[in-house]
Amino acid sequence: MFVWPVRIYYEDTDSGGVVYYANYLKFMERARTEWLRARGFEQDALLREQRLLFAVRTLRVDYHRPARFNDLLEVVSQIAEAGGASLTFAQDIRRAGSSEVLCSARVKVACIDAEHFRTRRLPRQLMREIVGDS
Repeated sequence: MFVWPVRIYYEDTDSGGVVYYANYLKFMERARTEWLRARGFEQDALLREQRLLFAVRTLRVDYHRPARFNDLLEVVSQIAEAGGASLTFAQDIRRAGSSEVLCSARVKVACIDAEHFRTRRLPRQLMREIVGDS
């Protein structure tokens, strides 16, 4: 499990003072990037050295409670499923220091060949290092 903190700024909110729904997806995207970085992988290096990209394939999101300006949140990310060419993340956004879930999602990301934009298998070493598979 990986936890990444998020502070809500005025720009994240709508005219009602609550976090705009699409911004939760941005927070989750950033948390997945930081999850990868915490495991020693930078997306620009993966593109340059292995010619691979990650792209969201499917997304299911549920909004439970609103977040507001200046709230401190945590994005909790973990691998729910690992396939040969994809990773499915379970992600929750909750109030920092609380179990109160504001938003939850399952996000399937596909490994993409950067030249042809077609799905490709995750490199074995990458799979082993980020999800523990051999």
